[in-house]
Amino acid sequence: MKAANRSSKIINFRDFHTGYNAVSEREDNIIGRKIADFRAANRMSLTDLRILLETYGISISNASINKWETGASVPNIYQFVAVMQALGVDENISFFTRSAAQLNPEGLRKLHDYRDDLIATGKYKPATKHAFEEEYVDMQISTLSVSAGTGTFLDEGNFETVSFPKSAVPDRADFGVRVSGDSMEPVYHDGQIAWVQECSELSPGEVGIFMYDGDGYIKKYDEQEPCEAERDDFTDSDGTLHMQSILISYNKKYEPKLVSPLVGFSIVGRVLN
Repeated sequence: MKAANRSSKIINFRDFHTGYNAVSEREDNIIGRKIADFRAANRMSLTDLRILLETYGISISNASINKWETGASVPNIYQFVAVMQALGVDENISFFTRSAAQLNPEGLRKLHDYRDDLIATGKYKPATKHAFEEEYVDMQISTLSVSAGTGTFLDEGNFETVSFPKSAVPDRADFGVRVSGDSMEPVYHDGQIAWVQECSELSPGEVGIFMYDGDGYIKKYDEQEPCEAERDDFTDSDGTLHMQSILISYNKKYEPKLVSPLVGFSIVGRVLN
């Protein structure tokens, strides 16, 4: 049987080449630099960008964003789409390529401001819009930081009300405190808000907020049997020996803080994030 005649077209894939090279772009950390430039242009901290990304359903740490910016890692596809949405360049992926027009941080800020102005006029809305409207909640935030280092006084009367995206606040959170210092790095960072559930007891291994000798701390909680010389101080009138509390830093350059029974100590709450 004679084979049927079939027309065919030879595709030359060179015709599709745009000059983009993923290897060189990754080596030069183009995407990370673009994210860092945007953050600088908008005077955003790592925490600000982290909270913004949470409104797009991305839960990520400050350290992970920093790894994007330094080129130690790259966003996955869903994180990248959220970053594009957050930066307002969701329809212009070339922004993240070397071939895009180069703008300094001030130029990037002006570009973003101009985009906001166009949106504010209401004249340039897309015909169909499927937008997720984030719900906000008012939370109490301590105006005084809890120390992740040497200790800062935490006064129950010093709180302010701040609105946050509901998705950024754990369900059981009663209030938030700002971390100060570096002793809980790399998990908790200076300036980060730690969400707290009020409670008076913790299990070993949980991170909590503590008052000790008039200072406020964020530390990991643990317990140990007191040394022989202090056993009497940890023994109550019924003869029951109680465990000694220990406050532990994640940063290994800080020594564990042994809680003395002769100094005022209380558990304020459990850290949820």
